[in-house]
Amino acid sequence: MKGKFIVFEGIDGSGKTTQINKLSTWLRSSDLIPKNNQLVITREPGGTKLGKSIRSLLLDTSIETSPDSITELLLYAADRAQHINEIIRPTLNKGDWIISDRFCGSTLAYQGYGRKLDLKLIKNLETIATQGIYPDITFLLDIPVEESIKRRINRIDDRIEKEGRQFLSNVSLGFQRLSKDSKWKKISAINSTEEIISEIKYEIKKLLKNK
Repeated sequence: MKGKFIVFEGIDGSGKTTQINKLSTWLRSSDLIPKNNQLVITREPGGTKLGKSIRSLLLDTSIETSPDSITELLLYAADRAQHINEIIRPTLNKGDWIISDRFCGSTLAYQGYGRKLDLKLIKNLETIATQGIYPDITFLLDIPVEESIKRRINRIDDRIEKEGRQFLSNVSLGFQRLSKDSKWKKISAINSTEEIISEIKYEIKKLLKNK
């Protein structure tokens, strides 16, 4: 039986890491995952050994020359293709579950709405990289841009985070539109962590019931 593929999306500071940790703890202690199967936690970019090198090229502020917008897009596509072939497809084929911190939605939001690259071009690359594999459910943890900035005030920004308020606002708008078009599960990330994980659990149970 094929496993389940769960994705978390959202602008930086939305609490994805916290909720992924809470969800993984709950799933591992539940009987929702078949007895002989496992739960794998991963991320984009950087879910594979090769992906870690790509992540450094994309996000490290100490690198002297930053990639231009098209190069950046192609690096994300390369990371995703490797991620699909090395981790995601084999995991699902074994019947294991996988939770990913970011997937295709982030590329559309950051490179499409943030960088203003052609959405059709991005979707064409997505088709090549994903090879027909898409999440069973995607959660968008939604917070206002001002809240994102406030939460990250004591954190060192990576190269993308350094793009500034307007860029982040464009990305946030992109996520809003994507969540409607793709029927993601949008959850207010300004709620308490317990309220958020409660909503996530409810949606996971509903997903399994509907299947």
